[in-house]
Formats: sequence, C-alpha cells, structure tokens
Amino acid sequence: MKYSFVTIWHIEAPIEAVCEAIYHSLNWPQWWSNVERVEELAPGDARGIGSVRRYSWRGRLPYRLTFDICVIHIEPLAAIEGIASGDVEGQGRWSFSTDGAVTIVRFEWQVHTTPVWMNLLALFARPFFKWNHDTVMQQGGEALAHMLNARLVEIAHY
Repeated sequence: MKYSFVTIWHIEAPIEAVCEAIYHSLNWPQWWSNVERVEELAPGDARGIGSVRRYSWRGRLPYRLTFDICVIHIEPLAAIEGIASGDVEGQGRWSFSTDGAVTIVRFEWQVHTTPVWMNLLALFARPFFKWNHDTVMQQGGEALAHMLNARLVEIAHY
C-alpha cells in the first residue's frame, strides 16, 4: 500500500542546530523516544552520500517498523534525501528553510509498506497508520524543540 506523508515543523532555533540534529540520526534515540535504534551499516563518502543506516521505530500502535535508509543527496543547511528499503520502501526528504528566527523543517515520505499483514489491513487500517505516523512526527518535533531548548511554534501534517 502506498503512502504519502508531509510533516512541517516550525522551530524557533538556528537552522544550523536543527540541521545538525537531523543529520546526526545515530543520536535520534537519545532525544526522539519513538526511535528505538539506529545502526550505521555503511559510512558513505566524506559528505555522507551513500551512507546506510538501519532504523527501528515504534509508534502508538502495537507494531514496529525497521528499514534502511541510503542517503542519496545532501545540500548543507537545505536538504537530506534518502531511499528506504525494508518494512517500508520508497523515498524520504528533509528540507530546511528559515523565516526570521524560525527554522522550517519539511519532511516528505513517499513509501509503500512491505509487511503482508500491513498490506492486508491497509484498506481498513490506513487512517490508523496515518494517525500513528503523524503522532510519531508530532513527538519528534516536540522532542527536537526540547532537546534544542527551543520553542516549537507549529506542526502541520498533510
């Protein structure tokens, strides 16, 4: 089943600090409670292109998703993009901009699920899967703002 999610965080923090926190995903479990584990499988080049990390996530619903992300594009202070494989397959992109003292973080997630049980239940459970994703992203925005000692101005989900 295909999913398209967009989450936008508005955080009153310097773009450099926000980008640094997102870029260093090995540290996510320290501040984002939904991220159970991140393992580096391949380091990539000096900029991080080609790096592969395995992520294990848990939301409010009683299931876990594990997938690998291979970084395919990095623009410092602007964007990070990767290809997912595992329980979800597709593409994710973090993009960053500013509006005065506020950093705007946009996460786009275009994926399809691979577990048979998720695909069988998708017709009925799709709204719950979206709610679960949005909750994970809500908690991530709140946790990032807390970790940066910053104010979370707004979060939007599409």
